[in-house]
Amino acid sequence: MTKIACIGSGNMGFTLMAGIGDSGKNTKIKIGITDTDREKAEITAEAIGAEVFSSNVKAAEKAAYIFLAVKPPAMKGILEEIAPVVQKRLAGGNAPVVVSMAAGWTIAEIQAVIGSDIPVARIMPNTPALVSEGITALAVSPQMSAIKAAELETLLEETGEVDRIEEHYFNAVTALSGSGPAFVYMFIEALADGGVLSGLPRNKAMYYATQTVLGATAMTIETNMHTSQLKDMVCSPGGTTIAGVAALESCAFKSTVIQAVNAAWKRAEELTKNGN
Repeated sequence: MTKIACIGSGNMGFTLMAGIGDSGKNTKIKIGITDTDREKAEITAEAIGAEVFSSNVKAAEKAAYIFLAVKPPAMKGILEEIAPVVQKRLAGGNAPVVVSMAAGWTIAEIQAVIGSDIPVARIMPNTPALVSEGITALAVSPQMSAIKAAELETLLEETGEVDRIEEHYFNAVTALSGSGPAFVYMFIEALADGGVLSGLPRNKAMYYATQTVLGATAMTIETNMHTSQLKDMVCSPGGTTIAGVAALESCAFKSTVIQAVNAAWKRAEELTKNGN
């Protein structure tokens, strides 16, 4: 059985642990949660079939993989807290893997606090991991064995796709796939609002909006056609769709989305440069 500790039980920690553990149904994995808010940790643990560790140190003592699901400003204190335990386990030949999902914290910065010989992975998941449809970017330190890296990748695959990527791309990944779901939800909401404005009941408008986005995404993946080709397949000359496309472009739709991703990237860059 693989033992996992998750320090932090916020939205991303909950989402990732629920996906990995299949909400308590995966009997090959044992998950423990810790949080400064004990009540919050207990609620999260109950929801995903996990246990609650009494402290971060206890979590670091027992787990093969220590996931850090905390805000960037909290990282340094937590790393300093668990460093003695992790170093002791390293000396005993049983070093855990530290897995960080904190934006702006590089592998080198993490190792500078916790120890340069500790195996560290950096991940950037997104919230669709909760329903096993996420995508997680993964980078690992040279100290991590191929076996451990493969095992971690297998764990993460419980939440959706996993992509090994060079670490210097992480801020762009954070902006695109980490922040991206929020932009997509806004688009779905806007589609539904348009349906309501045009006379559809709210429940029907949301149903058609969500299924339309789901179907368009599936078609993009399965046909491997360029999105411009797929768009043109829907646009008849003088028809309803091209009228809608023209309305979107008159409001700089594509440019606005590009700027949203770029703004998120700039913020990730600021977190990195400003010492998190």
